[in-house]
Amino acid sequence: MKVNFTIFLFVTFFVFSFSSLLLSQKSSFNGLHMNMGNLSKLSHAKTRSISPENFTGEKGKGGMSTDGLAKNAARDLGQGWKVSPYIHIKPKETFVLAEIDGPGAIQQIWMTPAGNWRFSILRFYWDGEKNPSVEVPVGDFFACGWGKYAQVSSLPVCVNPGSAFNCYWVMPFRKSCKITMENLDEKRMTLYYQINYTLTDIPEDEAYFHAQFRRTNPVPYKEDYTIVDGIKGWGHYVGTYMCWGSNNNGWWGEGEIKFFMDGDKKFPTICGTGTEDYFCGSYGFVSDNNYVEYTTPHAGMPQVLSPDGLYNSQQRFGLYRWHIMDPVRFEKNLKVTMQALGWMSGGRYLPLQDDISSVAFWYQQEPHAKFPKLPGRDYLEVK
Repeated sequence: MKVNFTIFLFVTFFVFSFSSLLLSQKSSFNGLHMNMGNLSKLSHAKTRSISPENFTGEKGKGGMSTDGLAKNAARDLGQGWKVSPYIHIKPKETFVLAEIDGPGAIQQIWMTPAGNWRFSILRFYWDGEKNPSVEVPVGDFFACGWGKYAQVSSLPVCVNPGSAFNCYWVMPFRKSCKITMENLDEKRMTLYYQINYTLTDIPEDEAYFHAQFRRTNPVPYKEDYTIVDGIKGWGHYVGTYMCWGSNNNGWWGEGEIKFFMDGDKKFPTICGTGTEDYFCGSYGFVSDNNYVEYTTPHAGMPQVLSPDGLYNSQQRFGLYRWHIMDPVRFEKNLKVTMQALGWMSGGRYLPLQDDISSVAFWYQQEPHAKFPKLPGRDYLEVK
């Protein structure tokens, strides 16, 4: 165990050091990209933070509430003593979490949402756009799409006990940023959150962050699952999160991922060799005849939900793959698909009809193509 832990520390140090080396060329970006390679470099960027204790993020305006939701708990202490640590979002209500005038960049988000995570929809709007660049249920955005906590230790997303969602994707904007949360549920939800950002100049070659959710249940027979389609513009694909619900007995991960870019038609430029290969695993994620959960900086399967012999009847998996060191670059358009394949008699592939949902993450120049309409609440729900 001690030897394995030493190896883990060495690998982690190497990953962070190499990432810092690659990013150090951006140290002049006034504090936009900070890493271990340039952490000592001074900057005139302005650090700001939005939370229920400072809804505007203004300098010197935090902790001033006298009528926050925790005012009763602070009644003996008064202003400045955790009077407004959280918000309530009413049923069918959309709450504006942040409105920021740029230029600047979101650098870190922490939140812990109560309620049904599939019914809480995050949306991000850059520079006054009408159609969101991010539209994802909150659990799926933070790699917990099945509505149950899973510990995640990766570079851009960390999920910590008991339901602490953390995001480290850098999200630049030039004119403005707006972040909202819609509560689709019939019940009121409680949300603690903090959005940390910088106000600084944004270079011309900085692209905008995008994330799109999709679900197909079941995948039609002999059809590929579409992770994302219709991306138009210049950018690079940086990550995939998938919820995979198996509707058959046996192995489910023989399918290939395919990246169709810049005019590809019938055949893609990039074709993977298998589902577990794409998520940087092998041989069915199995050791000693059991699935092995894992979470690493760039890829993982942090969640395996097994049948309980009663109402939880399906095998379910949560998987992520971040293309941080190997972004998939495109200049005109991009489509990403995944096959659902198992095995049938005679050593033949079996096209599966599984329950699959996903989040695609990418950066691109604006404007972006309008997203497909988000499914309704009943189709989003994990049953």
